[in-house]
Amino acid sequence: MLLTLDIGNSEITAGVFRDQSLLRQWRISTLPGRTPDEWAVLMESFLTQAGYDPGGIRAVCLVSVAPSITGGLKTGLAQLTGSEVAELQADSDVPLTLDVDEPLAVGADRIANSLGVLDAVHSDAVVIDFGTATTFDCVTADRRFIGGPIMPGLRTSADELTQKAARLPATELTAPSRVIGRRTDDCIKAGVLYGAADAVDGMIGRIRGEWPTDVEPVVVATGGLADILVPFTTSVDRVTQGLTLEGIRVAAQHFGLTW
Repeated sequence: MLLTLDIGNSEITAGVFRDQSLLRQWRISTLPGRTPDEWAVLMESFLTQAGYDPGGIRAVCLVSVAPSITGGLKTGLAQLTGSEVAELQADSDVPLTLDVDEPLAVGADRIANSLGVLDAVHSDAVVIDFGTATTFDCVTADRRFIGGPIMPGLRTSADELTQKAARLPATELTAPSRVIGRRTDDCIKAGVLYGAADAVDGMIGRIRGEWPTDVEPVVVATGGLADILVPFTTSVDRVTQGLTLEGIRVAAQHFGLTW
């Protein structure tokens, strides 16, 4: 089996593949300060509770935008699985051209998203990744990553609002019944959710207006908050949870890993 990890600023998404099939995935809070031994025990518990033998992990591949924990986590995974841990980075040799001004500054998660969506749709595409930030990863069918905007994530925006405005309470991100709320809690929900959805649709409209080819890109959403926000949008064609992990799998194959 192949163990893949997408290490984000707020969460780590981990998944297990057998051949090309994603069998199971988990979300883990990104907490700095854990030792390699602690990471090993944590990952072992997730695997064993799901019925997988850690000894059956033959390869590990990951991406990370949280360098402060990456080294310790890689060491813990190597201890647990006895496998070398490969990492997809901006300078990795993968079938994708980073057609931007600063290719080495491209986040590895954006590269994984591009690889994953090209493997799935074989077309021009935009991947909207709803995480700590909301990223729009623009990729063409001839395997060029051409950039894409980054805006504050849904929960990031909500937390910033309630932290900076003392009289506004923290609220759960669920849909209100109407935009013109009659309670403060509903007003916040409407502003955050509908505001973010309209921002996504507006951004996709601008992206389509600048698209460099004659093909209209497929819009695919992924990330922990995609299922919450996408129902309020009109521009998203599909939600594919695990897309980043699928891209990591593609990278692992290109690296020559076997599992």
